Amino acid sequence: MSISLTRALGAAVLGLGLTAGIAHAAEDSIKVGTMAGPESDVMKVAKQVAQEKYGLDVEIVEFTDYVTPNAALADGSLDANAYQHEPYLRAMMKDRGYDFAIAGKTFVYPIGAYSSKYDSIDELPDGATIAVPNDPTNEGRALILLDKQGLIKLDDADNLEATPIDIVDNPHDFSFKEIEAAQMPRILPDVDMAFINSTFTQPAGLTLDDALIKEGPDSPYVNLIVVRDGEQESQPIQELVKAYQSDAVAEKAQELFKGGAVPGWE
Repeated sequence: MSISLTRALGAAVLGLGLTAGIAHAAEDSIKVGTMAGPESDVMKVAKQVAQEKYGLDVEIVEFTDYVTPNAALADGSLDANAYQHEPYLRAMMKDRGYDFAIAGKTFVYPIGAYSSKYDSIDELPDGATIAVPNDPTNEGRALILLDKQGLIKLDDADNLEATPIDIVDNPHDFSFKEIEAAQMPRILPDVDMAFINSTFTQPAGLTLDDALIKEGPDSPYVNLIVVRDGEQESQPIQELVKAYQSDAVAEKAQELFKGGAVPGWE
């Protein structure tokens, strides 16, 4: 990695309040990145389990976007992150050349479509404005769900990276707005319907039961604990995974997400 690239990535990390430099996973410590909010609260329980059961000190670094945690892992500022599902991970690895590996599974956070104007999907009018996440795969995830509901038709209903330009039939003349996932709850009053990840519904006072349409528990989008390739079998990483995949963590997720977090390791 060039010095200029290292400095650029370091500056991005510092912008989120991180300390630039290389995280080094000693046998008794690890630095892990996660999304600020309820996902971080779940990780705090894993931190407690890791300390009590393995003597592992877990430092949690919180993020508010989907891009920087992978940049921080790549440049060594983190030892692991826990926030993304495999389709997103694969897209980022392909796009940015990251050399990452999956260390373990966390939860499926089903995506749902929410509205502050309508109580059922049948009430959604022709010409409605629908907000979809603008990040790789989550946008396709939302559009595939609309396709499965028969509301639109995609040229390939299995294309995880579908965007609105891949819609070949839009019988209800829906208009689509591509919005950053974290901003969805804020813009919900300004659109007719918005697809919101479970990560962001709880802080907004929403539950999966409020969704007009939603993924089922068989969703393939299980979130992951991701590390640099070659480090997935290291002792601190394996202890983190075991601490996360514990009953205490599952119970905390149930409490916070009200059924909107399904353990992916069971």
